[in-house]
Amino acid sequence: MEAIVVKHTGSHYLLTVPPGWNLFPAVLRGRIRQKGSTSTNPVAVGDRVLVTLPEMSESCACRDVSCPEDNISRDGVSGIATVESPALITDILPRRNYIIRRSTNLSRQSHIIAANVDMAFIVVTIDFPEVKLPFLDRILVTCEVYGVPATIVLNKSDLYGEEHREGVAAFHNIYEGAGYPVIDVSAVTGAGVGTLRDACKDKVCLFSGVSGVGKSSLIKALDPSLDPRTGEISRSHQQGKHTTTFYEMYRLSSGGYIIDTPGIRGFGLVDVGKDEIALYFPEMLKASEGCRFTPCTHTHEPGCAVKAAVESGAISYERYSSYLGMLEEEQKYR
Repeated sequence: MEAIVVKHTGSHYLLTVPPGWNLFPAVLRGRIRQKGSTSTNPVAVGDRVLVTLPEMSESCACRDVSCPEDNISRDGVSGIATVESPALITDILPRRNYIIRRSTNLSRQSHIIAANVDMAFIVVTIDFPEVKLPFLDRILVTCEVYGVPATIVLNKSDLYGEEHREGVAAFHNIYEGAGYPVIDVSAVTGAGVGTLRDACKDKVCLFSGVSGVGKSSLIKALDPSLDPRTGEISRSHQQGKHTTTFYEMYRLSSGGYIIDTPGIRGFGLVDVGKDEIALYFPEMLKASEGCRFTPCTHTHEPGCAVKAAVESGAISYERYSSYLGMLEEEQKYR
């Protein structure tokens, strides 16, 4: 039977069988856990998997959808899956795409954040916590590498006064100039939430970002029936306290699905060579058509159209600086 992973809690999973939303527990077959992968999680939220349901208990011979002996509704599927007797994930079906990261501590291990995603919404805030552009750019590059369309969500617009106006405008110029949509929203006032809800309709959408940017509050604003955990900002460190601790998919009453993620502190690139990084900066890829040399690292070569675009302001210095940082980081892994 085919199912979709909607929650990952260590070695345990919650699954659903579309088009229903009745969840049941599952664990991995050992051979999947032991495949020769550097990923810390062979199965991710959003994965389509094949499962085997446990045999029905002797005390229940019926096949009713709402059997009183069951801990869950089976949605018409025969068999019983409970916490004590979970279903067994036997295989992972091919992924359409996925988002993966590596810790920035030079670890060789990686972690798959989500699979089969229609849109990644990267939630940031100009201040409190302050947006770290190199971190954001690493996520955007990863989305480009693995074929996940990305939109930037600038949350907490209700907090931005006159002193933030220049910073907000500059942020829009940098990322809209690079080709990424930027949506201004406020989970508190509801500004922009309707636009975001429309963008999520009938899609599987990943919401990601650092702790404290308001992902959980934003999800609750999109659908008040949902209740993801929310938390306060740590004023001493200007960053959020971790509230979401597991990767989980929610179904929106307005249509579509949201994958909520724990706040991410580090985001290293995976399987992207030093000579490939520039290909995943859309504005640099376009400008590089005018470079004198091919390939061009856009660092020291004469006649480099990318460096000329940076000097003229056509490509933001901030994005170019992120690119140089990724080149340096990739060298450390070699």
